[in-house]
Amino acid sequence: MTDLQQHSLFVDLNAAQQLHLRYIAKADATGPAVFFMHGAVENGKIFYTHSNKGLAPFLARLGYRCYVADLAGRGESKPAIARGAAYGQTEAICAEIPAFIDKIIAHSGEFPRFWVAHSWGGVLFNSAFARFPEYIDKVSACAYFGSKRSLYNRHLGKFIKGNLIWYWLAPKYAQKHGYLPARQLKWGSDNETIKSHYQSMQWAKVLPWVDSDDGFDYGAALREKSLPPILHIAGVKDKSLAQPIDIQKFMQESGVGLQELKIYGRSHGHHHDYGHIDMLTHPQAVRDQFLDVQAWFARHGEI
Repeated sequence: MTDLQQHSLFVDLNAAQQLHLRYIAKADATGPAVFFMHGAVENGKIFYTHSNKGLAPFLARLGYRCYVADLAGRGESKPAIARGAAYGQTEAICAEIPAFIDKIIAHSGEFPRFWVAHSWGGVLFNSAFARFPEYIDKVSACAYFGSKRSLYNRHLGKFIKGNLIWYWLAPKYAQKHGYLPARQLKWGSDNETIKSHYQSMQWAKVLPWVDSDDGFDYGAALREKSLPPILHIAGVKDKSLAQPIDIQKFMQESGVGLQELKIYGRSHGHHHDYGHIDMLTHPQAVRDQFLDVQAWFARHGEI
C-alpha cells in the first residue's frame, strides 16, 4: 500500500507526435512541481518504477509534485522511434521542453520550480535556458546526475564507449536501420534517431556548443548568464561517461551562477560506489544523493 499516485499525461506535440509525462505525487500534494529529464538512449524510467522506487517517488513522498518526461519517441511517447524519424535534439530543446512545461503549468497551476536531469538531460536543460532565458528566474534549483556535454577524460572506457561505440559503430548501425537501435543492442534503455545521435555525438567530441540546425551559439548565450543553482552529482565508478573533469568543463561553460559538484562513493563517506546508471537506481541512493538533492532543494526554495 502506498500513499502515492501515478498516472500518465499526454501532450500533443503535433499531428503526428504525442509526448508522455508521468505524474507522481501524493493524492493531496500541493508542493512545488519538479520537472525530470532523461538522457540519451534512455527514457523517464531512470527516475521511477511503477512500484514507486526511484528519485521521483522519493521526492513525491516529501510533498513535491513530480513530472517525468519521455522525449519524443522514447518511453511511452508515441510513435516510437523508427526508420524515417527526422527529429533530434534541436526539436527537444526548442519544441518538446516548452511543450512539457506548458503541460506542467496547465496541470499543476505553476511553473516547475525544480529541474532534475540525468546525463545528457542536463545538456538539454541548460540549452533550454540558453534559448529561453525567461525560464531562468522561474526555476529555484536544479540537480544533474552525471551530466556532461563533452568528453575530456582519457579513461579506456571512454575510448570504448565514446570513440569506438558512439562515434564509429553507432553511425553505422543508424544508417543501416534508419535509426539507432540502442535498446536492441543493449547500449541503453531506448533508441535514438539518426539526427539526435549525430547532434549529441558532435557536442560530445569537444566541439563548440552550437546548434547544427540554425547556428545558435549556446555557449555564447550562457557565458554571462547566472543559471539557477545546480547540484552536479558524479559517481566514483562513472569512469567513461561523466568523470569529474567532464562535469567541471560543463559547469565552466554553463554561465556564472552557483554550481556545486559532489562525488559519490565509499571513499567519500557514502554507502555505495556509484556508476552512471546506478547513481539513480541503486537502493542505497536514497541514503546518499537523494538526501542531498532534498537538502539542495530545501536550501534554495523550501516547500
